[in-house]
Amino acid sequence: MSTGTLLAIIIPIVAVVALALVAAALVTRRRRLRERFGPEYERTVDEAGGRRAGERELRAREKRHDSLDIKPLPSSSRDRYAREWTGVQEEFVDQPEVAVHDADRLVTSLMHERGYPTEGFEQQLKDLSVEHGRTLEHYRAAHEVETLSTGRKATTEQLRGAMVHYRALFDELLSNGGRAKHAHA
Repeated sequence: MSTGTLLAIIIPIVAVVALALVAAALVTRRRRLRERFGPEYERTVDEAGGRRAGERELRAREKRHDSLDIKPLPSSSRDRYAREWTGVQEEFVDQPEVAVHDADRLVTSLMHERGYPTEGFEQQLKDLSVEHGRTLEHYRAAHEVETLSTGRKATTEQLRGAMVHYRALFDELLSNGGRAKHAHA
């Protein structure tokens, strides 16, 4: 067999293998992002206007998150936050709107102490999405009701729902979301 014939056979085979490896890497990366971000994956892809742009956004979030100093809480802080949450829940009976505002403040304080920046709600969502993508919808829903309650437009049932939503993220943050930054590195 001539060298030309051999090259005509080998080059297409190498090209097909290389394309298969690239495709496999893309599928693996997509699966990893879906698993890590949960429902936030589809939301981000939709908002970004496409899979490539959405995945680029999610990778940027991961990179920013990796630069943060997210840390577990000492047990004394966890106990203090748990006591404060109990107080907020008790406050709900007599002052539901105030309790929802206090729940928002408490979640923000907990985020800050864990090492999350708290400079704005949208950035909070992005930063939380990396480790807490599955509970992020709770935070969105709670925040929406909290905003309504500022204008006294939230019903008692909406306020009750907001407390449940805040509790979902609060519990996850309080328990360190199952891990601290150092644990997944």
